Amino acid sequence: MNEVFFQCPYCWEQISVLVDPSVPQQSYIEDCEVCCSPIQFDIHVDEGGEDISLQADSIEQ
Repeated sequence: MNEVFFQCPYCWEQISVLVDPSVPQQSYIEDCEVCCSPIQFDIHVDEGGEDISLQADSIEQ
């Protein structure tokens, strides 16, 4: 598991998630650990598992 830091799209706090580099494409919703707002995660990992691209977006309510 790799720790990836990002900024919450709601409260702007710098937080982190653990990413499994053996799964090349991941998409899921998880609540911010600070403000509890739902965040849509889209994660892409390259073939070697070294380069992790994480996009964290707010969910339209």
